[in-house]
Amino acid sequence: MADATNKIALVTGAGTGVGRAASLALMNAGFTVVLAGRRMEMLEETKKLGDNVGKSLCVSADMTNPGSIAALFAKVMETYGRLDVLFNNAGMGAPPVNFEDLSLEQWQAVVNTNLTGPFLCTQHAFRIMKDQNPRGGRIINNGSISAHAPRPFSAAYTSTKHAITGLTKASNLDGRMYDIAVGQVDIGNAATPMTDRMVAGPGVMQPDGTMKHEPRMDAKAVGDAVAYMAGLPLDANVLFMTVMATKMPFVGRG
Repeated sequence: MADATNKIALVTGAGTGVGRAASLALMNAGFTVVLAGRRMEMLEETKKLGDNVGKSLCVSADMTNPGSIAALFAKVMETYGRLDVLFNNAGMGAPPVNFEDLSLEQWQAVVNTNLTGPFLCTQHAFRIMKDQNPRGGRIINNGSISAHAPRPFSAAYTSTKHAITGLTKASNLDGRMYDIAVGQVDIGNAATPMTDRMVAGPGVMQPDGTMKHEPRMDAKAVGDAVAYMAGLPLDANVLFMTVMATKMPFVGRG
């Protein structure tokens, strides 16, 4: 593994869930981590949890606002002068309504956060990484099991996660000339606030319309996977990795 000392990582959506787990794992691996998200109080909580293992900086940023994204990367350069790892993690879903009832506004909100935000962040990271010395860096995208198979009533989320796979492939290809490696971690049923509904009340809808509870896994497993990907030397890349709850309904048609 490459030495992470003096390396800078940026995590979007770092205040909760997978973003928090990845931030803590990266700090534990030796990275200085820029914690980005909308809610400063949640970022500060992540920072406090990691203060005993590593260094971090909290920056308020809105992934639906191009100006806010630009200011985030400007802050990274102003403070550290380089960027070694970007984890495009921030994301959201739409209400689980019938396909034909999903509003354009709901669709666009998911696209803006889950696809346009990572696209803009990746552009900023490219501009920094191709010109810095040593040149290059790594970008990791948060995909999903939804990049492979949908849940009922998830058209917006599933479409954006499939699109992230395309962004991963295209940016990995275009980044070759700059020593920029791009990979994707596809996550299934990590125990986060977003998946609490899987184990509460009736559970979540299955393809046959029934409701069931589903097994989850500790989000730390995902954080550790991201830290592994981030720690590789730039001549090696994990293009795609699936980290999922062992017993979740995915493999075997359910």
